Amino acid sequence: MIPRLDAAKIAMRDPQTLAALREGVEEIGFLTVHNTGIGAARMRFVLAAYRAFFALPLAEKQAVDMARTGSNRGWGAAGSEQVDPEANPDYKQVFDCGFAVPGSDRAVYAPNLWPLRPEGFRSVIEAYYRDALGVAMGLLRGISEAIGEERGFFDDRFDRPMALLRGNYYPPRPDWAGEKDFGIAAHTDYGCLTLLGTDGVAGLEVLGRDGAWIGIEAGPGEFVINFGEMLEMWTGGRVKATLHRVRGTAEERISVPLFFNPNWETNVAPMGSGRVIHAGEHLEKRFNETYLHLKKPS
Repeated sequence: MIPRLDAAKIAMRDPQTLAALREGVEEIGFLTVHNTGIGAARMRFVLAAYRAFFALPLAEKQAVDMARTGSNRGWGAAGSEQVDPEANPDYKQVFDCGFAVPGSDRAVYAPNLWPLRPEGFRSVIEAYYRDALGVAMGLLRGISEAIGEERGFFDDRFDRPMALLRGNYYPPRPDWAGEKDFGIAAHTDYGCLTLLGTDGVAGLEVLGRDGAWIGIEAGPGEFVINFGEMLEMWTGGRVKATLHRVRGTAEERISVPLFFNPNWETNVAPMGSGRVIHAGEHLEKRFNETYLHLKKPS
């Protein structure tokens, strides 16, 4: 069973909540949280902004097409990502923005691309991004304590986070879709912690310990939390990264994940191993394997 937790109780270090958090982190790799300070009305407002963007004419979305860049900033068309090399490219559309560092030559800190419409889109998304970073950091502090580290262990490693905010648009599952076609195919996330807001439409599935796919839902104002392969590696396997996917249903679906990742130069090798693995190198490698416009010709 996937734990459902109160974010305020995590912050208050409630023993029972931290025990449930530890179970979600170490055994399941997924949980849901509510009472984060980002409520249902705010989340619906953000979802509406993304919905209005994805409804724009193709030419307007192409004006901010990330395929023209060397980074993952802007709009990604259907088929622009392939998270599972054994499946077909994912049929969803996306819009990505992230932490920009002026003058940096790192792709993960690239300038954002903003569309001219819908009106107010940039301000809505930037404000949500800022607040979601705070929620994610608070959860990461609780996770640190739950696995036996100091509560502030991660703090100074996330002051220039490679944090990517994405809007996902999943259309109704196409009539032509076969067994290798997904809104997003089975994968584990690449980084540390994912804070996922959704419109409440079903679609996300998590691979259970028995090998069966389990549906997981959370309405606006409640968030699905999962963990990436970077955090699993960094913690020596104490945190679990779990396979998940969106096959798609007869309904369209919008989700908004924040992929919360540390500063580029952070050493994410297993704690105490004596090795050095820079977070940025790991993340850039995985992006280059996934985004079709970043893949090197074979």
